[in-house]
Amino acid sequence: MNHIEQLQPAEIWKYFLEICKIPRPSKKEERIAKYLMDFASEHKLEAHQDEAGSVIIRKPATVGFENLQPVVLQSHIDMVCEKNSDIVFDFNIDSITPYIDGEWVKAKGTTLGADDGIGIASQLAILSSKTIKHGPIECLFTVDEETGLTGAFEMKPGFFNSKILLNLDSEDEGELFIGCAGGLDTVATFAYDEEKVPSNFTAFKVTVKGLKGGHSGDDIDKGLGNSIKIITRFLWKSTNKFDLRLSALDGGNLRNAIPREAWAVIAVHIDDKELFLKDFDLYKSEIINEIQDVEPGIIILIEDHDLPEFVIDEPTHFDLLNSIYACPHGVISMSRQLKGLVETSTNLASVKFIQDNQILVTTSQRSSVESLKHDISNMVESVFRLANANVQHSEGYPGWAPNTNSEILKITRTAYEKLFGVEPIVRAIHAGLECGLFLEKYPYLDMISFGPTIKGAHSPDERLNIQTTQKYWDLLLEVLSKIPAIS
Repeated sequence: MNHIEQLQPAEIWKYFLEICKIPRPSKKEERIAKYLMDFASEHKLEAHQDEAGSVIIRKPATVGFENLQPVVLQSHIDMVCEKNSDIVFDFNIDSITPYIDGEWVKAKGTTLGADDGIGIASQLAILSSKTIKHGPIECLFTVDEETGLTGAFEMKPGFFNSKILLNLDSEDEGELFIGCAGGLDTVATFAYDEEKVPSNFTAFKVTVKGLKGGHSGDDIDKGLGNSIKIITRFLWKSTNKFDLRLSALDGGNLRNAIPREAWAVIAVHIDDKELFLKDFDLYKSEIINEIQDVEPGIIILIEDHDLPEFVIDEPTHFDLLNSIYACPHGVISMSRQLKGLVETSTNLASVKFIQDNQILVTTSQRSSVESLKHDISNMVESVFRLANANVQHSEGYPGWAPNTNSEILKITRTAYEKLFGVEPIVRAIHAGLECGLFLEKYPYLDMISFGPTIKGAHSPDERLNIQTTQKYWDLLLEVLSKIPAIS
């Protein structure tokens, strides 16, 4: 593992390596939860697990710090499970293999799980330490943050007692987060009939891959390619020029990840083959020319394919491609209050052929303005309703409104300036955090979020910066030492 165990701070990297060995996909966190409960038992700490599976571990104050206000440190124990298509890896049973690449820690062809494994590791380092000075500590580990925020949604009031919460799930060192967007999912379902492939047709498989992908909140403003939009552009144009039939379309995996790969199996009349392939070459060169500066690794392929068993009926073919082509993706508006903050966005996340002759299209919407969150989701719904799809919205989750007068913000900002001699950036984040849900159940909470630098979260390019992990750790300990006394 390139001697990751020798990195500093050793306390964090020790536990991060242990966490990497434990499979922890969203909704399958039983093994990591058991590890946490066993850890608490080994260190003779009070621990409880709620009905949703979230865990809380309590540690008394160190001697002389008993009068400080209690603090809850919070992370989530699930991880995004994304891998490159050429990697053989089962997230349900295999261990993540981290390695050092210059100033970064990465994983081999998969997501690293630093989101939020590094938060978990820092909590465990504090809980196991006999030298760190702190007041009463509660460490909260929530389940299923990445796919449904289930742990935060189902948490009962009173599961933790602290009035100060440090969320350890941010990814930009030097930035303190005091607000986040709310979000919801919009899912469209198409029903199709199978039809025989017409006579004198030949088949192809079209593939788009090699894109960076990324977090649908943090990275939505970076102009990254969306594999589903890219491939649909070609399919839509070709459908309107040739006698083209669609047999399969697959792209993306997770609602909160920008899709990196997509493929389609299509059939065209053999008389159109030569012109069709020339059009593909033109399309390929156009796409590469448009986005190669931000997506230098993009690969667009067309290959001969066996004739499929069926193609979908033409009305559904047109409805599907028209709606996906028209579906908005990316930044919808920027904040007028906070410069540089994405206010509202939408992510065309995945397209899947599922059982019972249905096609599932998943999208996710985010906004720091509640009414605009519903406005963009309704806009997406209207596109798919025009295409005769069945459309449903998830319950969604609330945003976290910034409080610039926060006491924990003042403490953390002062601590950062003392340690590093510069002012941190204070801002809101377009990604979703669990803080909004906590605030609904604990309206008195004073919260802040910070962490080391993580790039490429929710993609196999996820990487954790080594130097900023040390700075994050130093800041966390400094903040804990400056928590005010109980008044």
